[in-house]
Formats: sequence, C-alpha cells, structure tokens
Amino acid sequence: MFTGIIEEVGKIKSVRKERHSAVLSVAAKKALEDVQVGDSIAVNGVCLTVTGFGDQEFTADVMHETMNRSSLGNLKIGDDVNLERAMRLGGRFGGHIVSGHIDGTAEIADIKKDENAVWYTLRAEPEILRYIVEKGSVAVDGISLTVAFVTDREFGVSVIPHTRTVTALGKKRIGEVVNIENDCIGKYVEKLLGFPGETPYDAGTSKKADASTLTKEKLLSLGFY
Repeated sequence: MFTGIIEEVGKIKSVRKERHSAVLSVAAKKALEDVQVGDSIAVNGVCLTVTGFGDQEFTADVMHETMNRSSLGNLKIGDDVNLERAMRLGGRFGGHIVSGHIDGTAEIADIKKDENAVWYTLRAEPEILRYIVEKGSVAVDGISLTVAFVTDREFGVSVIPHTRTVTALGKKRIGEVVNIENDCIGKYVEKLLGFPGETPYDAGTSKKADASTLTKEKLLSLGFY
C-alpha cells in the first residue's frame, strides 16, 4: 500500500527487455535505506518487487501484464522515475490510498502555467475517465493529485511548484504518456452495486451480470444502515 507522496526521483540505469517482460535497474538513495529483497517499491506508480539491490541501485522484474497496462515499457536508460516505498504502519497518510496497480495510461495533452501552479490536461480512455471525479483523487505516475476538472475526453490537475520539483512530473512534456491509477473506492462500489450500463461480470464467467438498481433493500443487504 502506498500514499502517492513521492519520496525521491530515481534514474533508470539499465533496461533488459525480453519479448513481453523486462528487468529494470534503478539508481536510488532514500529507497535503499532499509531495503530488503521482496520489498515493494512504486516506480512511476507501479508496484514492483525488489529482486536485488546494491549500494546505489535496486533491480525489479516487470511482467507481461504490467508492460501492457503501464508506460514502463517506454522507459530507457537515463529516464527519471518517481519512487515511493510501501507505507509503514503508523506513519503519516499524506495522500490517498494507492495500491500501485495501474488501471491504464493517459497522454499529456496540455501544460499551462497559472502563476505559481501548472495545469496538466490529461487525455484518457473512457474506462479511465469513468472513475475520475472532480475534486476526487487520482495517482499520476504514482503522485497523489486532486482532480480539478473532468470531461468526456480528458481531465485536469493543478500542480504546485513543490510537487514539480520533487517528482519527475516537472520534466514531462506534451505528448508523453503517464501511468494512471484510479481511486479504488469507486471501483469497489461499482462492482458491489452492479450499476446498470457498466460492465460487472458474474464471478468465474465472462458473462455480464444482470444489471440491478440501487434500492434500500440492496443497501441493507450490503451492511448499510
């Protein structure tokens, strides 16, 4: 579990690609302070397992599913990446609940200065936008951000100077692709309530479940009083 508060910006030292997978070596400092093999570190918002480490870097495997869902396959030697270690129980929870399980990607459509802030407009597919809520939370390359606006094609976030300075977001340009993780609460609510017009599926099958409407009886059956 992560919070979306980036601890440091690491740098890709090597990328060893297979047909559908890859092994990354990432230069870091803070993320290595108490690292152990098997630990989880979010790299641009993607939860990866540490498979090895040295004094100045760690390695992690990127599997087929992760390559398909995220932008990690585009990484090259020298690229900056956002790093966050898994949340320590009892620590401050400064962002929002971030699992490190990417829902998809978005393209940076516009970057605009607004006094001390910078607006990023991100173009995404409908399956991403359906969970984006104005004033809700979203993780962009692992950064916990607040949604400022959303349309049927894109959404926007306003980023303070500190965030641009301590993350890799400040070096992103129009046209680049970023990882998106939607707020998990909305996905669970949709799944449990089976909202009509969405895509819930019967467990263990590929058949769509029958659409249902939200009723008092349904809420009571789910434990709401």
